[in-house]
Amino acid sequence: MRTIDVAIVGGGPAGLAVAIHAARRGLSTVVFDRQALPADKACGEGLAPPGLRELEALGARQYLTPADCAPIVGVRYIQEDGTNVSGRFNPTPGLGIRRTALAAALTRTAQEAGVTLQDRCGVANVLRTPERVLLTTATGEEVEARLLVAADGLASPLRHAQGLEEPVKAHEPRRFGLRQHFHLPPWSEFVEIHLARGLEAYVTPAGSDRVGVAFLWEDGNVEGPISFPNLLHRFPALRERLEGAAPDSSARGAGPFLRKVRTRILDRFVLVGDAAGYVDAITGEGLTLALRGASTLGQLLPDILARGASRASLLPYERAIARHYWRYALSVRLMLMIARYPALRVRVLHALARHPALFESLVNFVAG
Repeated sequence: MRTIDVAIVGGGPAGLAVAIHAARRGLSTVVFDRQALPADKACGEGLAPPGLRELEALGARQYLTPADCAPIVGVRYIQEDGTNVSGRFNPTPGLGIRRTALAAALTRTAQEAGVTLQDRCGVANVLRTPERVLLTTATGEEVEARLLVAADGLASPLRHAQGLEEPVKAHEPRRFGLRQHFHLPPWSEFVEIHLARGLEAYVTPAGSDRVGVAFLWEDGNVEGPISFPNLLHRFPALRERLEGAAPDSSARGAGPFLRKVRTRILDRFVLVGDAAGYVDAITGEGLTLALRGASTLGQLLPDILARGASRASLLPYERAIARHYWRYALSVRLMLMIARYPALRVRVLHALARHPALFESLVNFVAG
């Protein structure tokens, strides 16, 4: 049986970032993922300035080329009547980045840090004992770890298996997303959020010759079949912008978004990234939250393991993540409330258009 310090299930940005931090602190670290790495995923692909600083601290920014990323100077909302309001990130910009390029940069950085990557290798069974965590992979290999990090995404089978998932109530709305990329030079350095009744379209610069377009909607708000052309039809100005542009990816969906957790920690077990709880993609903060959470856990890992990786030793991580999550959840719920009532949304954005400094302050509050 192989014995290691930290086992991480999930080779997305959260899992890879934790692995880099752990390995650089001298901890033997293995990442397991059932997919081939680096992997793609439906994602808004925007990093707010705090998330970009975390990426730079990891040393992964150096592996990104202009073909796969582009500066984001802020956020612009555009209503059906053409009313728009923009807010810049202060004092530094963020970054739009193709998800596959981000995954590749983090994968390379993890390998250079000494992380062992086992892709195409899922985890079939987990047993937490008073001393260790015992994992059995889908290939039958047995691994003993001092701590198990679950970074296995929105649906998180490990979160469910460990009894940490809090059921979503029947009255709480189900929201979904669909994204696709196009070969087209970005026409703006802002993330553009085009608004229609019951539907939003997010346009993110994701390279020198690429834009990503993501739609978000609430269950029941889209008539007809769910398809990229059908959703794009609701945005005539955006459809005109994309006319004639060649697709750069296939359409990929995600959702439902809302995931609740009872707690993020148990003895020798911790949730990070989307697995640690998620409200909605409406603010585009998922990647930033994942990298900040990974950094927080990484800094604490030596002390956590020295104290037996008990739940008590993991409490500082839980408290820190709760603070980050509170700001994110508050912003998301306010934005969802406004988006759910188009007449209110129109009035609010008209008012913010008259007070752009206030909107810019709100953008930077959400960005953290």
